[in-house]
Amino acid sequence: MFAVLFWIIQSAFLDYLSGTGLVARIVLLILLILSIFSWAIIIHKQAVFKRARRDSAGFLRVFHQSKKLSDIRSAAALVKRSPLPAVFEAGYREIESQATVSSNPGKPIIKSLEAVHRALQIAAARELTEMEQQLSWLATTAAASPFIGLFGTVWGIMDAFHGLGLAGTASLRSVAPGISEALITTAGGLFAAIPALIAYNQFVQRLKEFGVMLDDFVLEFLNMTERYFT
Repeated sequence: MFAVLFWIIQSAFLDYLSGTGLVARIVLLILLILSIFSWAIIIHKQAVFKRARRDSAGFLRVFHQSKKLSDIRSAAALVKRSPLPAVFEAGYREIESQATVSSNPGKPIIKSLEAVHRALQIAAARELTEMEQQLSWLATTAAASPFIGLFGTVWGIMDAFHGLGLAGTASLRSVAPGISEALITTAGGLFAAIPALIAYNQFVQRLKEFGVMLDDFVLEFLNMTERYFT
């Protein structure tokens, strides 16, 4: 059923495309390029966020169950697709640089818990920025595609009315084909914009969830640090 529906839509699109002018075809080519890049980003980001969520859940289990930072660090080295290990590593390095021997044997202390907090926040912000990469393309596609399609439509309508003026006729039958062919660029703009807009909103929501998760992890890390090193 879907194959038949796709064939019908494809046939109608090719019929309309055969009657379009050069400007409309250039506009449709631009929209096609935007759509292809958008779908590539959507598929890639979908896989990235899915793996990041799965690996983050596994790393958090290790973090909550382990009693030593060295054990967590060993587990973090095995996790490649979550932002949490990089944040943990930044905090661990800061603790290593500060740790000094205390009067209590076997329990080192750190000089500044606030410095650890800053290191964790910087790493968390860097990881979120990396996860946001390429999303601006989706936002640009969603915002610009309808206007690019509208430009093609306006140009096609102008061309249709110009042809009417040269032909000296003003009937609906003579102007309707040109206008209908021009409107295909508007449809192309919506075809490129709608998936990009939906995907962008979904990915932004997932980024917010990762941001909350990172904030919670930073606080948990600080609690652990304060409990063992101060």
